[in-house]
Amino acid sequence: MSSEITLFVNPTAGRGRGARAAQPAAAAFRDAGFTVRTVLGTDAEDALARARAAVADGTGALVAVGGDGMANLALQAVAGTRTPLGLVAVGTGNDLARALGLPVREPAAAGRVIAEGLKGARLRDIDLGRVGDRWFGTVLASGFDSRVNDRGNRMRRPSGRLKYDLAMLAELAAFRPFPYRVTLDGGEVREFEATLVAVGNGPSYGGGMRICPGADLTDGLFDITVVGDCSRATLLKVFPSVYRGGHVGHPKVTVVRAAQVEIAAQDITGYADGEPFGPLPLIARCIPGAVRVVAP
Repeated sequence: MSSEITLFVNPTAGRGRGARAAQPAAAAFRDAGFTVRTVLGTDAEDALARARAAVADGTGALVAVGGDGMANLALQAVAGTRTPLGLVAVGTGNDLARALGLPVREPAAAGRVIAEGLKGARLRDIDLGRVGDRWFGTVLASGFDSRVNDRGNRMRRPSGRLKYDLAMLAELAAFRPFPYRVTLDGGEVREFEATLVAVGNGPSYGGGMRICPGADLTDGLFDITVVGDCSRATLLKVFPSVYRGGHVGHPKVTVVRAAQVEIAAQDITGYADGEPFGPLPLIARCIPGAVRVVAP
């Protein structure tokens, strides 16, 4: 393996934490004997092209410094290759890093863990979700949660998590269940009204909300959580338990497993790893061992 590490940096992640985090992470790699190059890019498309070029040139690892959006962009560069991915998670959500057991908002510690993992060959292959030609690592969201994302993305103020908390309150005021048509593994079709349908390759989204608490990154299957046609009062009652995964015991919540799922509903955008993946219908496939990661 090459001794060169490529830092893939989002300077705006976490209101500037991405740029600040790159320095202590790079120092940890250099202290461990690695050489470091940095990829920024003028925009997401340019940054991805540069990251793919680094992978093609044989970099020893691609290390994304930022939040879930940067982790998702890095997945597009390394999925299907044997180039290891490391995560220095300093964004708002950091859910893929949480699922891998990596330090969160501790860039020096994350750098040390990744450097030690590379030197000790502590690498493992994990599954990814794929929608068309795009990959995701954690959860594909659709329904109430994706509507909150839509509204939050339209809001100019405030910034950070508070913006999405306010967006959630606004969406609750307009809340209604959505009619869905879900097809599992190309066969079984289910039609129902639901608050949301979440397709979990990993267990959490939104900074630790364990919407699919039983999801396993290595089992070749999605955990698909369906929150049924509950009322506002029920949704408010169930919502706090999502952080510990307790919502799956509620009678309005069901979980099924499948390697492929097609989700159809009107006027809903699918979000994966917090990024818009396009309007439904979408077909998501679980691809076993699609990416090699550095993990404790």
